[in-house]
Amino acid sequence: MAAPVLCQMRRRCPVVAYLSVVRREYASSPPSPPSLFSRFLFQLNQHFHDVEHLINWSSWLRNRVVRRKNVFYGYTQKRFGVNVAAAYYILGLGGGFRFAGHSDWFRPDSRGKFSYDFLNTPNSTIEEIDLSRTLINHAGLENIVSQNELRSLSLQGCPEVDDWFLARLHVFGESLQWLDLSHCPHITVGGLAALQHLRKLRRLDVSSLPRLQNPGLVRILLEEMLPHCEVIGADYEQGLILTDNVEEAEPVRHK
Repeated sequence: MAAPVLCQMRRRCPVVAYLSVVRREYASSPPSPPSLFSRFLFQLNQHFHDVEHLINWSSWLRNRVVRRKNVFYGYTQKRFGVNVAAAYYILGLGGGFRFAGHSDWFRPDSRGKFSYDFLNTPNSTIEEIDLSRTLINHAGLENIVSQNELRSLSLQGCPEVDDWFLARLHVFGESLQWLDLSHCPHITVGGLAALQHLRKLRRLDVSSLPRLQNPGLVRILLEEMLPHCEVIGADYEQGLILTDNVEEAEPVRHK
């Protein structure tokens, strides 16, 4: 019933017939290709999506390396003692150390290889440690807290040293005399405040700490907190704003 009526409408009304033809052609024609701008946006979205995945993967890989570098050497401590475990951990990080009563330093070579002669002196404690530009963090610090005769510790340029790390240094409060924290990007004033427990500290390097907004003021606070310690690397005028006490004269009003 409906089909004959539709045919009659098409014969009597040319507009209806025209619309029917257009509808059939639109339905049968392929979709138009996306514009150049649309393709550009799509490629740009894919590019940033790939970059984001690459950044996330790189961050995950780096965190995995840091965790592996700072694993606790519990098995080595049980088998060889805490001194040997600490020495092995330091060399594995790429750092160096010197035993108390010895003049020679143990360090890995350019390929990361090192001598195992430290196994011959398991009862010797470590007096100086150089961990500059290594990946030590607060978890790995657990491997060296047993060195109660540690006098010198260099952490120059360590990217994982932060305020939590500094708060853990109180275990060396009765022995540590020299501490280098220069060029550590994550140290803030809050972390430096934790150094108040280092009673024997005599020299502290805080140069080039990017998160310190007023290094001069921080130096003053550190010297008050550690009166027997020489603080280097920050000038008193760094970050301090000097203002002139100039009073402006009131304008004279003429009657």
